[in-house]
Amino acid sequence: MAEKSIGLIELSSVAAGFQVADTMLKAGNVRLLLSRSICSGKYMVLIGGETAGVEAAVAAGAEVANGLLIDSFVIANIHPDVITALGRNSPVQPTGALGILESFNVTTLLQAADACAKAANVTLLEVRLAMALGGKAFVTLTGDIGSVQASVAAGRAVIAEAGVLVSAVVISRPHPDVYREVI
Repeated sequence: MAEKSIGLIELSSVAAGFQVADTMLKAGNVRLLLSRSICSGKYMVLIGGETAGVEAAVAAGAEVANGLLIDSFVIANIHPDVITALGRNSPVQPTGALGILESFNVTTLLQAADACAKAANVTLLEVRLAMALGGKAFVTLTGDIGSVQASVAAGRAVIAEAGVLVSAVVISRPHPDVYREVI
């Protein structure tokens, strides 16, 4: 099933994360994409489905968070490459320039990845969320230099506006060894 929308709740408690995940799944006709503890003792629940179901599930989850909610969001009409890059388990060959965006939090990075994918003709290589990153998240993408620059600029604007930008980099002609580390 292709997700039309995604919703995410980030919590400051692992225990609350399980309760929120259960509540979200019971509140709307949604599919669980990710539910796990993340660095710094936080928990995230990512769901997908039709927009109305996702909105209902996120609202219900936020309601039972009991003051432990860090952030939540819904992205309607998510670019399909974001979902693909989240679950990527086989490498994609780079096609040119390399762009990397890094955020202090998961929710904003997912919004930025969607903006990147919609801004230009790029391929999202990977969206990595908070595992072994101290709670941070990043997205890598590839394409021709102009597309990567436009895409990174769009994603950077989202992260910077939220005040959680760590770094945004465009490498026009990466050394092959750099790409080997990415894929």
